[in-house]
Amino acid sequence: MIAAKAKMNDREVFHEHLNGQYSMCRAELLPMLFEMGKTITNCDNLQKTTSLLLKIMKGHFNVECGILTLYHQKTGTIFVHESLGLTEEEKARGVYNIGEGITGKVVETEQPIIVPKIREEPNFLGRTHCRENEELDYSFICIPILREKKVLGTLSIEKEYTNNTLLQQDVELLLFIATVIAQAVDLYLLETEEKDYWEKENQRLQEALKKKFHPSNIIGNSPPMREVYSMIEKIAKTKMTVLILGESGVGKELVANAIHYNSICANGPFVKFNCAALPENIVESELFGHEKGAFTGADSQRKGRFEEANDGTIFLDEVGELTLSIQAKLLRVLQEKTFERIGGNKAIKVNIRIIAATNQDLPMMVKKGTFRQDLFYRLNVFPIRIPSLKERGSDIISLCDHFVLKYANENQKQIKRISTPALQMLMTYSWPGNIRELENIISRAVILCEDEVIHGYDLPPSLQDATLSGTTERTGLESKIEAVEYEFIIEALKRTNGNITNAAEDLGMSRRMLGLRIQKYNINYKQFRNKQFRINSLPLNL
Repeated sequence: MIAAKAKMNDREVFHEHLNGQYSMCRAELLPMLFEMGKTITNCDNLQKTTSLLLKIMKGHFNVECGILTLYHQKTGTIFVHESLGLTEEEKARGVYNIGEGITGKVVETEQPIIVPKIREEPNFLGRTHCRENEELDYSFICIPILREKKVLGTLSIEKEYTNNTLLQQDVELLLFIATVIAQAVDLYLLETEEKDYWEKENQRLQEALKKKFHPSNIIGNSPPMREVYSMIEKIAKTKMTVLILGESGVGKELVANAIHYNSICANGPFVKFNCAALPENIVESELFGHEKGAFTGADSQRKGRFEEANDGTIFLDEVGELTLSIQAKLLRVLQEKTFERIGGNKAIKVNIRIIAATNQDLPMMVKKGTFRQDLFYRLNVFPIRIPSLKERGSDIISLCDHFVLKYANENQKQIKRISTPALQMLMTYSWPGNIRELENIISRAVILCEDEVIHGYDLPPSLQDATLSGTTERTGLESKIEAVEYEFIIEALKRTNGNITNAAEDLGMSRRMLGLRIQKYNINYKQFRNKQFRINSLPLNL
């Protein structure tokens, strides 16, 4: 026994535990503290620092429960970052507000708190886990982690003490450790928790903006579309006449829907009529209705679309196709909100909002005399121009996502993404048919797709020709082979971060042959070296 005691003196025992077992001695503790300080100095890595801290808690303090909490100033919450002796479920329960419980008071006062007997302290909430009866005699030490007069969190242990000297020594050592790790904790909060908070806050604000300016029936969040959403939000509050302008297939009807269903007329009828779909004599009857016997075949009275839209909205699509005689009648409806049925002489008054749409150049038609100038001025009170698809940039990806999911579900297929070459083809195409053309192309590609990825060769030749270079005249088989070859080269360059040598080896060909293929297809291999390159695939929200 004496020899053993002498040996312990040589190792500079820090203190002796009351149950006869010796805890971690100074010779073992100091190297760990040195390593902790070196870790913080070199890389400010809280994970490594915490790992060393838990070893000290287990070895020197000989505790079953030790906790490191962090204080998030933006949210005002204190949460368990790392612990010894707690399960993940127990850690999740250890969330406090400032001033709440012992931990919350330590953060609030920035002063250590020592609870000699947990059972005798009413402010001890013990949210992390339920204690057995014998643990109620434990003491609780909670130390604030401070840096430049800013509280960052707490360091706490639960342990049974019958010797005040040992308790005071542990408090002093915890204070020292809290000072050592303060820098790492501060940087962690700045780089991780602050970043996470602002990302969530940004996402929240984006969702709020989308909810305010982005009608649920329209896909896309590009700057031109956000301007459209803003216009919709402003005009929907009124009953003003709206003229929607834009190329064929851009979604003018969807905008009309958004205006109506976000307006004060939303509870009324929404009547749609395509002015280019029927001959002139039928268009007049459809719009204004007719009396019985007004013309051959008029066996009964019939209400027109304007009457059906009373107390609601009428949407006149392709209004530029109306003849001059019907334009004159439409002008009266706009001016006086009255009209007569064909064959009748009774003025019918309606309370409606008129939304018109066209893909034609109405000012040019006015100059040519094919569209009434006074009608144009009446319609052009609040024009909204819908951008073409080629102006909407990243909205193409969102629309592809939507249409792939839609048609994959309809055809009971599991399609997870669109390949990089296919995306490049979709992004570089001019889209003369706009969204309607995109939808048709995606529905075709879903049908042709034979695995979980839509490839470039699943797209029509018109899109492949817009991306691929080579001979000007190719047979269908040659075009298919080139599309497959292009796809393989792009995927190889993506996997090798634009390294031509590695890509050639991956493809089983010489570097020179790959270089010729890259030149043939006009591929910029350097773009794959940029870590910010993001046109890798289209992940679908399956």
